[in-house]
Amino acid sequence: MVKFNIKDLNIWFGQHQALKSVNMEVFSHEILSVIGPSNSGKTTFLRMLNRLNELQPTFKMEGNVELDGKNIKEVDVELIRKRVGTVFALPLPLPLSVFDNVAYGIRMHGEKKIKNIEEIVENSLKQAYLWEEVKDRLATSAFKLSGGQQQRLCIARTLAVEPDVILFDEPCSGLDPISTSKVEDAMLELKKNYTIVLVTNNVKQAARVGMRTAFFLNGELIELDNTEKIFTSPVDKRTDGYISGKFG
Repeated sequence: MVKFNIKDLNIWFGQHQALKSVNMEVFSHEILSVIGPSNSGKTTFLRMLNRLNELQPTFKMEGNVELDGKNIKEVDVELIRKRVGTVFALPLPLPLSVFDNVAYGIRMHGEKKIKNIEEIVENSLKQAYLWEEVKDRLATSAFKLSGGQQQRLCIARTLAVEPDVILFDEPCSGLDPISTSKVEDAMLELKKNYTIVLVTNNVKQAARVGMRTAFFLNGELIELDNTEKIFTSPVDKRTDGYISGKFG
């Protein structure tokens, strides 16, 4: 089942064209890895899926991005960002307790019953593979958690508002291998209930967790296929060159 359908997508920031005639689909309950060198357009693509690019005053777009068959420009932007959550490269916990970080979005959307909030917080922390590490520290400041724990806390905060899609923008770029492994384990479990799009500069990570992989270069979608095929027998020489480390 198609979650996102992208048709003839062109994006500019001022005179710079960041994406050029991108046509692709993102399937429900998949992890789509998005790879490419710096300035390839992969983050612009990711931010288009929940309309974050519109925060830039010089942004201009042509083409369509459909979520579940509906053009995202015709849907309230706050609803889009609730349905399509983002986990950024650097963990950005709020200056609150562990519990209140996860509960923040729930309360913002009107939930007042403490029992319901507690249940959602616990379930979200479990899905983010963090509950066992923090269940006795829920009143502690989120800033006292390690970097890897803070990133999983941000994942839990995203999950708490019940999105359909989770966008990961280089979520492990500042993490050690053990923390990275825990985030990847969480992703693999989350795809059972969510659609995941992962932008990563780590091609090994893309290979480990992605069901399909998209390779972007200079604003163009060069190749999109099953991850195993992309990493073993890519069609385009540029894809092979990037994966093998010849450039990028």
